[in-house]
Amino acid sequence: MLIGTLEDWKNAYAQGATPAELLEQQRLACDAADTAWISIASAEQLQDQIDELLALEQALGREQMPLYGVPFAVKDNIDVEGFRTTAACEEFAYVAQNDAFAIQRLRNAGAIVLGKTNLDQFATGLVGTRSPYGVVPNTFDARLISGGSSSGSASVVARGLVPFALSTDTAGSGRVPAGFNQIVGLKPTPGAVSGTGLVPACRTLDCIGVLACTVADSASVMSVMEGHDPADGYSRARPMAPAHKPLAQLRVATPAARPLSPAYEAAFADFCAQLQAQTAQLEEIPFDTLFEVAQLLYHGPWVAERVVGARSIYEQQPEKMVPVVRSVLDVAKRFSAADTFAAQYRLQQLKQQADRLWQDWDVLCVPTAPRHPRIDEVMADPMAVNSEMGIYTNFVNLLGWSAIAIPARRLPDGLPFGITLIAPGWREPDLVRWAAQLEQQAGLPAGVTGLKAGATAAPGTWSVAAQGDMVAVAVVGAHLHGMPLNHELLACGARLREATHTSADYRLYALQGTVPPKPGLSRSEGGAVQNGAAIAVEVWDMPLAHFGRFVAGVPAPLGIGTVTLANGTTCKGFICEGHALAQATDITAFGGWRAYCQSLR
Repeated sequence: MLIGTLEDWKNAYAQGATPAELLEQQRLACDAADTAWISIASAEQLQDQIDELLALEQALGREQMPLYGVPFAVKDNIDVEGFRTTAACEEFAYVAQNDAFAIQRLRNAGAIVLGKTNLDQFATGLVGTRSPYGVVPNTFDARLISGGSSSGSASVVARGLVPFALSTDTAGSGRVPAGFNQIVGLKPTPGAVSGTGLVPACRTLDCIGVLACTVADSASVMSVMEGHDPADGYSRARPMAPAHKPLAQLRVATPAARPLSPAYEAAFADFCAQLQAQTAQLEEIPFDTLFEVAQLLYHGPWVAERVVGARSIYEQQPEKMVPVVRSVLDVAKRFSAADTFAAQYRLQQLKQQADRLWQDWDVLCVPTAPRHPRIDEVMADPMAVNSEMGIYTNFVNLLGWSAIAIPARRLPDGLPFGITLIAPGWREPDLVRWAAQLEQQAGLPAGVTGLKAGATAAPGTWSVAAQGDMVAVAVVGAHLHGMPLNHELLACGARLREATHTSADYRLYALQGTVPPKPGLSRSEGGAVQNGAAIAVEVWDMPLAHFGRFVAGVPAPLGIGTVTLANGTTCKGFICEGHALAQATDITAFGGWRAYCQSLR
């Protein structure tokens, strides 16, 4: 078994290791009796993924796959094609027919799903004890909670079974287990990562996040996974990023009157004293507005939104649900539609007040949790202890903000203490830069793996995603990976999203007299399928800031128009003026430019 960061996995492959040998070792190191797992990839499922990986490598090249052969775990409320999705409820379970959008992007980058992880049922909880598949114990002390609802994902990362895992975070479900298991939990802005293929907890608030050994790894994974998804009504493209402010210039606000355990208070005070010496300003401020926002989430009509994802079980087989989860959903009966609108109005008022914080402060620094409860405490009083865990996490998504949880101190008893940095929406690139510096200073290993962030692990991997809005561009010929003009895409900061096909009503032609040789793509007359075919294309994400320069360099008779893809979505892409096709050679039968070029050899 290889316990390592993304860089360690990359180096292992560079030194000659093969996906087949490394990934099978990693799979065999996972125990089906481990409550962190709900399912582990079978030998056949793993081999199928390896075969797909090698085929993708042949088509694109390993350098275009930043997560080549890296295994990861997926919280079991996120769909992975061919795997069961349970949301920790056996009667709800189904075999996913498609990958979630986020999973598809990770697989296109070369990542391999090792298994599905345990969670508080229907992602309802911050404790990791609300699952019929068993309680997931804390990595450092089995008497303590792991945190939830992404309990299994945190556990397998903290023990080195995978270098990263996917979490979901509605009220802190990724950040709290990260803090309790001494790993990194990156929670993006709502809408940054598509929710297509996610069993919703609160659809308007859910965020698919990353749990990883290091800040740099979390940033690398997130920059691959995020992106606008036209099929998700809540998905949003990343806007242009403001200029980065270095740690030394930061104005940092921390919560006053903190209800922390003595050990947590001492650790947080020590951390803040160090941070104050490194930043321009650090002050304690009242969090009253933020706490009122949090009350809306736990004691307002948003709980009714949780019924939607679990409706089939909740309404038809409620006895099959974990009792405490069912009782949480029962609260929804107290609220009317009018209550929901009234709460929305109040949230907007509070959001205006909360957003004024950013006029005076650049970042909020909070303890990730107020203390670390025992499992038996939670069992004795499941509602109160669970609510207590979210005091510094559950207002963030309602306000549309971003956050990262990182290890900060080791307590005298050997248990971890973590802090969370919170910033406005879309400030993840800044958060990971600040967090990487603090991670280096803390010098703590990830979980019980012994792995520490490298001295040069500053996360520069978000450079493309941080450039602002992205435009999807379909290329069909000389701009394909490995072709003569691919460098033009790379020079514009473009990143390969996927290799796919057009809809089945296009024709492809080899143009005469073009240097280097280029094809022309044309939709068949009237969009008639019988006169066309699906043509192989690659879709690249290009920063909007560079799109105009790229289009200006496209020579006639080619141009940029709108291309319809096989899944029915559209994007910008290469098309050809009709007059140039009269003298061109019809090569539609080859199904793509690459296949045609190979035939000439």
